[in-house]
Amino acid sequence: MNEAKKKKYLFDNPRNVSILIRSLYIICAVLVLLDFIVHRHTTHEWEHITGFYAIFGFAAYLAIVFGANQLRKLVGRKEDYYDVDD
Repeated sequence: MNEAKKKKYLFDNPRNVSILIRSLYIICAVLVLLDFIVHRHTTHEWEHITGFYAIFGFAAYLAIVFGANQLRKLVGRKEDYYDVDD
């Protein structure tokens, strides 16, 4: 395919990627600041910890990633699983 005719997508431009990443950093910073300002009606004592939901979300993310890694070892097939002749 000719380079001139190649379709350009939104995130092909590094400037757009940089804008997206900076925007995500700003949103995260605003959410952390709001954690100090907004009163939350909590049920459990540990929910009063500043940044609890960020820590909980990160821990859940790690559990999913490491759990999926272990599950892959359990249910994974060999690379040539479908190529093997009987």
